[in-house]
Amino acid sequence: MLITILLGASMLGANMLSAPAMAQTLRIALASEPTAVDPHYHDLTPNNALAMHIFDGLVLQDEKQALRPGLAASWENDGKNRWTFKLRQGVTFTNGKPFTAEDVVFTFCRTLKNETKVSGSFADITGNFASVETPDAHTLVINTTEPEPLLPTLLSGLPILTASIVEHGPISYDVAKNCGVTGPWPAVNNFNDGTAAIGTGPYKLKSYVRGSAIELERNPTYWGPAEPWASVRFVPVTNAGPRLAGLLAGDYDVIENPAARDLARIKGDKRFGHVITPSTRVIYFQLDVGRDQSPFVKAEDGKNPLKDARVRKAMSLAIDRDAIVKRIMDGAAEPAYQYLPTGMSGTLANPPKLAYDPAAAKKLLAEAGYPNGFQLTLSSTNDRYINDSQITQAVAQYLTQIGIKTEVDAMTRAIYFPRRAKKEFSVALGGWGSGTGEAASFLRQWPPTPNEAKTLGGSNYGGYKNDEFDKVIRAAVTTLDDTKRAELLQQAMTLVLADGAFIPLHFESGIWAFKSELAVAGRADQFMLAMSVKPAK
Repeated sequence: MLITILLGASMLGANMLSAPAMAQTLRIALASEPTAVDPHYHDLTPNNALAMHIFDGLVLQDEKQALRPGLAASWENDGKNRWTFKLRQGVTFTNGKPFTAEDVVFTFCRTLKNETKVSGSFADITGNFASVETPDAHTLVINTTEPEPLLPTLLSGLPILTASIVEHGPISYDVAKNCGVTGPWPAVNNFNDGTAAIGTGPYKLKSYVRGSAIELERNPTYWGPAEPWASVRFVPVTNAGPRLAGLLAGDYDVIENPAARDLARIKGDKRFGHVITPSTRVIYFQLDVGRDQSPFVKAEDGKNPLKDARVRKAMSLAIDRDAIVKRIMDGAAEPAYQYLPTGMSGTLANPPKLAYDPAAAKKLLAEAGYPNGFQLTLSSTNDRYINDSQITQAVAQYLTQIGIKTEVDAMTRAIYFPRRAKKEFSVALGGWGSGTGEAASFLRQWPPTPNEAKTLGGSNYGGYKNDEFDKVIRAAVTTLDDTKRAELLQQAMTLVLADGAFIPLHFESGIWAFKSELAVAGRADQFMLAMSVKPAK
């Protein structure tokens, strides 16, 4: 197999062809605040969206998640384990340093030397690299330990840093020898204070104040088309009501995720527009099925009921997904019966509908030995996903109705995600958008037994283990043939769904509202990007 992606002629001389830049500030109200400027701190949508402004990847994704050249002008695979990337020339970082292959190698090394990261963020990609070679300053050759058919897609989510932010000798992909870095590796605070926040993206960081605002300035040396906004101001406003009020009052130019019930008000006002874009983000619950005692489960027999597949199925049967979509999500979502929308590669063509049947749920609980139910706490964010705490409260009520006495512990994402990574919860709310456009994205990250290289199962916080699934998913992610890989992913999907350790609820839609003099391109990955906002023609 040979795959080659070439830089389109339309990208050449982009700065010369760009329209005259406008001078105003673009003001955006965010539904969920990034937890850091460090692009490798946490693989989280708000963080990744912010990073795209300041940094570039070797490969970029458009609003429909189609790949396009980034810092790599082209790439090809030899049909096995070898990928060659030709890097874009003439690119400089905002500190004036030229971009070269050395910076990419340094970036790869940093993902494996990042002591302040949350969980295994991005190390699951580079952990599969057997070697990285730099024949010249603008050529990069990656040899993977196992075949990686989706490497360009995976690298589209990995922001590239400059090696100039550390003391170093010759940089090489020799992790055992610290890759040539002689000083300390940058920590999250070095990015948050701006010291290490040096990229090649369309904007550069002016200031980052947690809980207040993030301010960006246009990068005058950006290699692509100049952005129309001289500056961008992101303000975190986690409640939908104040976000809408700020838009109506003129405090914000764009807001993300207004409540769907408020769309009628926006539609009726010529001063504003809106866009709704279906996403690949599945909202689900991850269950602790690996421990005999779980911290937030209490049963009369002293065991962990979540280890019983009948209990897990009963919990799924207790949930009315249609009601959640209609009443809580106001119709701006779709019930989920698998972990990626039907029709995408590796999904089931006709997944079994996850029915709402509380009577059957009670019967299963009794069969499992819990006719009187048990006590359970659902853990969730209250400021990350659309209506996350309301969704969790609704599920708690459904579970209580079948005899599982359920409480909710909702908290800010800054507290929630580190605790979840430490496996402190019994049933944890999650949201996952596919960055690859196929079922492998979820299936390689959450259900697998973690492998030694940590390229699989990096988010298996619930201790799920299925040997047959592990065998199938390991085969799937190393299969270069698209048709065969899709068939293997369908097998893997079927196995995980049958076990019920991950209970899917629905797929979110991204919603943006904005002033009518603007045009906003909604993104399938739900990224809120200033680059997606242009003056209306």
